[in-house]
Amino acid sequence: MTGLLTGGEPFLFPGSRTGCLLVHGFTASPQEVRGLGQHLSSRGYTALGVRLFAHAADIHHMLRARWTDWYSSVEDGYSMLRGQCDRIVVMGLSLGGVLSLILAASYPVAGVVAMSTPYAPAPDPRLRLARLLSLTVKFLPKGPPDWRDPAAQASRVAYAAYPIAAAQETFQAMAAMRACLPQVTAPTLLIHSKEDNFVRPENMAAIRAHLGSNEVETLLVENSNHVVTLDLARPLIFNTAAAFVARLTAAHA
Repeated sequence: MTGLLTGGEPFLFPGSRTGCLLVHGFTASPQEVRGLGQHLSSRGYTALGVRLFAHAADIHHMLRARWTDWYSSVEDGYSMLRGQCDRIVVMGLSLGGVLSLILAASYPVAGVVAMSTPYAPAPDPRLRLARLLSLTVKFLPKGPPDWRDPAAQASRVAYAAYPIAAAQETFQAMAAMRACLPQVTAPTLLIHSKEDNFVRPENMAAIRAHLGSNEVETLLVENSNHVVTLDLARPLIFNTAAAFVARLTAAHA
């Protein structure tokens, strides 16, 4: 697939034998986790940001996307890091968090960081009717942005609309995640914004309640909406994630 959106390319920052696999959200691009990857790289870790199938290119590619295609992108990233690193911490935002938790249920990981991650679909009647709508409507324009950092919002590399059929696939991914949460036993860090009006913070509590891990940390932040890796709380997000990786690395030393 060619013709990627400028700034939406995947990235790899080589570093130590501790690798961080970063997964972006639905309709977005690796750009929304690049800053986190750069921060982790500055701490000496290897950081790989994958591009999910059909993202950061032509939105029409999303019309044939299945959630398993996105998951395969994450598996490919895991395989790539596995050849370079002794341990892998998988980190994802929103849909990326969903896919990260599914990965952690099936593959050996040192830890998981799930940010702004939905447990169940948002209560948007338009999206709940995605299967019916997709018969006549291919794309649903996104609503007005609600960010605390307008400059970060303006620089975000993402599609301007939701592909309706692909939105239905996100529901399937969430169902797969819910089914496998008890199999996620790795140390887990859950991060959410109190002000997230797209995926309400109650989702974090629901995920925690069903995790199989005995080591679960949570962080509720302010001054951010849904995309916490780009909004105003990002320094706290970056430092908390890096400290989590440092503890995991020390535990495996």
